[in-house]
Order: sequence, then structure tokens, then C-alpha cells
Amino acid sequence: MAADRTAPARDSEQAIAAALQRYRVMANVVGVLLVLLFVVAMPLKYFADVPEPVTVLGTAHGWLYFLFFLAAVDLALRAKWTLKGSVLTILAGTVPFLSFVAERAATRKMAAGQRV
Repeated sequence: MAADRTAPARDSEQAIAAALQRYRVMANVVGVLLVLLFVVAMPLKYFADVPEPVTVLGTAHGWLYFLFFLAAVDLALRAKWTLKGSVLTILAGTVPFLSFVAERAATRKMAAGQRV
């Protein structure tokens, strides 16, 4: 009975697919928050003198970026990504719109069986 509930191996296809799904979700969440921060909150702060949205969205992005970072590192280790690919993918979460591009590129390469 206990043997039925064992976790998949760290680098099994099932574990990599689950890590990729976590990474994709976090990349999109972080990307949306960063776009909202730059497109909505910062103009409100600097043009309408309303700083609260920057505080809320900036804090949310910061905390969720940490989870994105962990998800990206987990996927990179499981899928044996190159150091360059890992660093560029992680840094993509700090540039508006780039996390969406990096997520699509990583997903495409992973589906093709290539290293990122």
C-alpha cells in the first residue's frame, strides 16, 4: 500500500512536467503583476500622486517573484538546464513582458526535448 504512494523520481518525466507547470503559472502571474505595476501603478504614483497601488503591487510582485525564482530553479535543476539558460530565464521575471516570452521559449524547448 505504501509503495503505491511513492513520489516520482526527481528527474522523471512526470516530475519535470509538474515543475514546468509550476514554472509556467508563476511566470504568468509574475508577468501580469509586473505589467500592472509598470503600466497602471507607476503612472498613478507619478502622474496622479496615488502611491498605494505601487506599494501593493510592488510588494505582491516581490513575494511572488521569490516563488517564481524557486519554481524556475526547481525546473532548471530537474530538467538539467544550462547555467546561461537558467540565469536568463530567472532574470526575465524582472523585465515587463519578458517573462511571457521566456516562458513560451522554455515551454517550446522543453516540449521539443531540448535543454534551455
